[in-house]
Amino acid sequence: MNYELTNEQIEAYQRDGFIILHDFLSSEELKIMRKAVDNAVANRKGRKFPHSDIITGQDDGINAEAAYFGKVFDQIINLWQTDETVKELILDRRIGKMATQLAGVDGIRVWHDQSLVKQPWANATAWHVDTPFWSFTHREALSIWIALEDVTIENGCLWFMPGSHRDTEFGEPGISVNMGDIFDKYPKYRYAEPVPSVIKAGSCSFHNGMCLHAAGVNMTPGTRKAMTCAFMPDGSTFNGNKNVLSDEQFAKLSIGDLMNDEHQNPLIYHRDWE
Repeated sequence: MNYELTNEQIEAYQRDGFIILHDFLSSEELKIMRKAVDNAVANRKGRKFPHSDIITGQDDGINAEAAYFGKVFDQIINLWQTDETVKELILDRRIGKMATQLAGVDGIRVWHDQSLVKQPWANATAWHVDTPFWSFTHREALSIWIALEDVTIENGCLWFMPGSHRDTEFGEPGISVNMGDIFDKYPKYRYAEPVPSVIKAGSCSFHNGMCLHAAGVNMTPGTRKAMTCAFMPDGSTFNGNKNVLSDEQFAKLSIGDLMNDEHQNPLIYHRDWE
């Protein structure tokens, strides 16, 4: 794993709100992660969350909007909680150190992982930001996005809007079926030039949860598989949003509570550990 970051890479991430890292995993590490994720997804039998029987894409057909989102990707969340091999991979201290360095914080906790499989001919993901959906409010939250297959313009790569993490707000803007609706809120970026993340399998990107990003349609007969994980800076507090929390977890929290439950949001790296 190529986990050592240069000062220039950290500065570029903090300036742009994202960074693309080629050849992140070795060929053997990629093989292990692919197998682990495929097995974990198969064992979940389509269940989106560990704590419920909701099936990914099951709202398909209720209305036109639900039908559209049901065909964007297959999303299985918190595989680390149901598969020991994925847990070992996601809670890797080296990845935690990278996230801590990029975010410029003291420590990093897992918010949630997710397998994302964009099926053949799948729909696009409109421009959006992540953090406003989550159960905590922190400008330095971030995600890693690891390509398990080659990612191209044709099969729906991610696109990032450089510097947008400094301008976006926490009020939940939602996500639309229309690619550019968020630019009604952020008109500065309607005519800006985004950067595509065209990467080979085993490469990755990190992006700030406040950075505007999107993904294109899959215009191929093949899949586009990725494994991702969102990270929460240590010390983050509950903001009242349920998001991926179970009913039981949600009921235990009051606004302002520290989100430090090691069973739900384990600390995977802290600067004091060095």
